[in-house]
Amino acid sequence: MTGQYLIIGSAVIIALVIVIIILHFIRKLEMKYYKDKIKNLEMQRNIVASTPVLLELSKVEPIIKNDKMEEKYNKWQDDFVNIKENRLTLIDDMLIDLDIFVDKRDYKSCGYRMAKIEMEIYKVREVAEHLLNQIKDVTLSEEKYRSIIIKLKAKYRSLNKQFQDHKDLYGEMCESISLQLENIEARFLDFEKVMEDNDYNEVVHIVKALDAMIEHIDIIINEVPDVLLMACKIIPNRIKELKLAYDEMIELDFPLDYLNIDYNFEEINKNIDAILEKVKILNLENCMFDLKTMLEYLDSLFVDFEKERLSRKVYEEMESDFSKKIAKSNKLVSDIYEQLDDIKKMYDLHDEDVTTIHNVNKELIIINDEHKKIIAKVENKSSPYSVVHKEIDELTCRLKNLDVDLDKALKSLGNMYDDEVRAREQLDEIQLFLKQCKIKMRSYKLPVITDNYFVQLSEANEAIFEVIKELGKKPIAINILNTRVDTARDLVLKLYNTTNDMIRTAQCAEIAIVYGNRYRVYDDVRNGLDDAKKKFFVGDYKKALEISIKSLETVDSEISHKLFNNEVY
Repeated sequence: MTGQYLIIGSAVIIALVIVIIILHFIRKLEMKYYKDKIKNLEMQRNIVASTPVLLELSKVEPIIKNDKMEEKYNKWQDDFVNIKENRLTLIDDMLIDLDIFVDKRDYKSCGYRMAKIEMEIYKVREVAEHLLNQIKDVTLSEEKYRSIIIKLKAKYRSLNKQFQDHKDLYGEMCESISLQLENIEARFLDFEKVMEDNDYNEVVHIVKALDAMIEHIDIIINEVPDVLLMACKIIPNRIKELKLAYDEMIELDFPLDYLNIDYNFEEINKNIDAILEKVKILNLENCMFDLKTMLEYLDSLFVDFEKERLSRKVYEEMESDFSKKIAKSNKLVSDIYEQLDDIKKMYDLHDEDVTTIHNVNKELIIINDEHKKIIAKVENKSSPYSVVHKEIDELTCRLKNLDVDLDKALKSLGNMYDDEVRAREQLDEIQLFLKQCKIKMRSYKLPVITDNYFVQLSEANEAIFEVIKELGKKPIAINILNTRVDTARDLVLKLYNTTNDMIRTAQCAEIAIVYGNRYRVYDDVRNGLDDAKKKFFVGDYKKALEISIKSLETVDSEISHKLFNNEVY
């Protein structure tokens, strides 16, 4: 047991030693971390302190030549002293306090103090950099502004040469431009004077003014020739061309009032005068844009003129064609209306056919009225051809649609007349067919004519009478007439087939009986033929044929073939 206690005690002691070592190591790491932080803050503080403000101030001292510059110089010195003796000293004190708290291992307070130091360093650095930039604005002014002025002078010389080489393009504007160039030269002299006096406050304004003046004269020199060319030559010449074309079209009776040519030309001339006045004072704002807009409008007038010429040509062609078509439609509808009462008496017209005719007539009246209005517009020159061309085109489409409806109505009327003519022709054919049936029946003197024949004959006669009756009615109901004709035709055809079948059967039966008389020596044949004769004379021709064939087949197996192929002699 004692040995076990010794082992446990040793283990506990070893663990405690390890924990102590680890805690010591952690504390050492924390101490190192905060010490490194302090070194970093001190380095940042030293960077701010090393800002070359004094070096730049030493450059300012020789160029002080006026009270303003001396006042600025003194203020910059005071600001730098404040940074060095007050703001940086405060940061040094804060760093000392932080180091004390790190040594005491009061890390909670260290974090807050470090944040305050970082914020203070940041503020001081911003103040120092701003101060340095202010001083450099003066120390570097001569180099900076000299460089700018060199570029501006180069640009000015180029523009001046361009102007001098092409003075003839500027016309009355030469004097104004020359004055502006002299003003620029005067400003260059002002720059040299203020630079000599080291009046850098005024230098800034002069450089900005020169930059704006040269930029403006650049626009003037480059755009004035184009503006003058547009305003004094291109647009006036374009107006003359348009005026000549306009007068010619007016002489040719083109209605062009809607274009307001005279008013618009007057306004353009006023605008050109206003633009030239602006150019005289070297104000080119929106001048080129306005001139281009005017030129685009003038060019569009040429398009409008050509459009009117083409529209007139198309209108005259379409109007001629339309006049012929509408005259034809007017005559056709007029003829229909003149005959409509007679047609109503002749035929039982459908309501939709009559309605179609009335609607066509109403639409035709409207189209005629609108056509007259279009012609009146052309004669009065109240509408341009581009408008009446579209109107006559629309009327042409409407007339085409109307002709389709009219053709439909005419086709319906024509079909009624055709049906009547066809019915009368078919009546003649049916009556002739019936007459042929009767003649054929009479020509073959059958001993007995069956009741079936007379029933069908009666039905056919009655159907023909109904057709004649319908044709005699006024107005004629075409649908009923067609039905009556179809019925009569079917019944007469049925009678014709019945007549032919009856005669054919009777003929075959009679031939079979006569042919079979040569075989009467046979009892079966003789008895069968006697029976067939009895059936024949009572009108049962079909039965007579069947019995005679059956009887003869006992002596002649091919009797049916011979009989129906007319080979029996």
